[in-house]
Amino acid sequence: SDAQSEVEETLKRIASHQGVVGTVVVNKEGIAIKSTLDQSTTVMYASLISQLAAKARSVVRDIDPQNDLTFLRIRSKKHEIMVAPDKEYILIVIQNPSESS
Repeated sequence: SDAQSEVEETLKRIASHQGVVGTVVVNKEGIAIKSTLDQSTTVMYASLISQLAAKARSVVRDIDPQNDLTFLRIRSKKHEIMVAPDKEYILIVIQNPSESS
């Protein structure tokens, strides 16, 4: 489908950016449906990040019920993890902050 190829193109574009370590797409159940990382790393990110995104979303909603989470950025010593939640899916992008401008 067109939507499918559009997603593919977007993922390719993101993955080609400098410093990007990997991308993971997670469904509502917290299961990875697409990933450029190895199996165990994928499962770990899918599970933990979807839990964190759900928690962050409920925090945003508790503060203001009219509001919603649109983006989540986690910066650690090694990586920067960007989380873009949608209705059906969550896009996770892991990158090296040192290499990104």
